[in-house]
Amino acid sequence: MKICLIVIDVQESFRHRPYFTEASLPPYLAAQNALIDGCVARGVPVVRVLHSDGPAEPGNPFAIESGHVRPLDGLAPFEAAATFTKERHSALVGTALGVWLTQHGIQRLIVSGIRTEQCCETTTRHACDLGWEVDYALDATLTWDMVQPDGRPLTADDIRARTATVLQDRFATVCTAAQALARVDAAAA
Repeated sequence: MKICLIVIDVQESFRHRPYFTEASLPPYLAAQNALIDGCVARGVPVVRVLHSDGPAEPGNPFAIESGHVRPLDGLAPFEAAATFTKERHSALVGTALGVWLTQHGIQRLIVSGIRTEQCCETTTRHACDLGWEVDYALDATLTWDMVQPDGRPLTADDIRARTATVLQDRFATVCTAAQALARVDAAAA
């Protein structure tokens, strides 16, 4: 089975958002970097996806003009098998990612990146609906606390738990980075 790791939106833009905190970054980067390094060591292609949208001006951290649409400092360097820049939540909308995956015979995706409940979850659901098998490496995704419509807080841990609940056995196999690598090994055996 041909497998591909997708690293979604792991970019400096997020450091310039009001909700960004450094506190959750070290464990996330440890899992994300271990996943990247493990995939590279196993010959699994790693695809980089970046996000750009909004006004094309230096003050918008998601605009190319800001200089922040680049890999997040602390992310393990890797030679991307392909790089795509998206303007929507799903990495499969408005990019050639789906074509690239099909041309390379990819059957299973490992989804990782930023944000857990937004672009990572949306890409996972979309990929499943298009027929790819998906491993969702939950610890190799990152999000931050949010405020619910009624004003109550929703913690990042609660968001991760909710995402795992709605994806598991419906759209993906929810796993850790280490479990995703073990699944790569099992597929190769």
